[in-house]
Amino acid sequence: MTAAERGKRIKEARISKKMTQSEVVGDFITRNMLSQIESGAATPSVKTLEYLAETLDIPISELMPPTGSELFEESRGEQGAPAEKLVRTKKLYCDGRYREAAAEIGTEEDWGELRDEFYAVKARCLLRLAEELSEENTVNAVEYAKESAALAERGFYANPALKAEAIKLVSVLAEKLAKYYAELMTVDS
Repeated sequence: MTAAERGKRIKEARISKKMTQSEVVGDFITRNMLSQIESGAATPSVKTLEYLAETLDIPISELMPPTGSELFEESRGEQGAPAEKLVRTKKLYCDGRYREAAAEIGTEEDWGELRDEFYAVKARCLLRLAEELSEENTVNAVEYAKESAALAERGFYANPALKAEAIKLVSVLAEKLAKYYAELMTVDS
């Protein structure tokens, strides 16, 4: 899917909902940015795509490209591999495959100039994975949520709200673990 095709889908969804650009953007993005996205002149972040999909009530998978090739045609040199990895990771995330997304993202050494984008995406992946694991494996869930909080405050796309969400989950899970261990210590008389 090209940027123009994505923009057309967003515009069609907005028009079918009888919403103006100003109504769609709210306080999240500017009307000018939405106009650029709809015309195919700008490529939105995953966070913006999530917002638009929710606001327009369309599946985010309809706004994600099937591969990274069209997003990074010009960046085939050194950037090609990290850029394609980033797009694959975002696609897995949007499909709700958080464990696969966290594995696909690799390590910081692999990210090159896209380090800030990877911090943001990995923080989201780990938080969603922590939420999934919170009932079955609390200890691992705590570790994922802690790492998510640390990554959420790094780089250009630092996200205090995501960090707060991760810290809140750590707190809830810590309470759960404390209660569990207190019950273990109780000896029946």
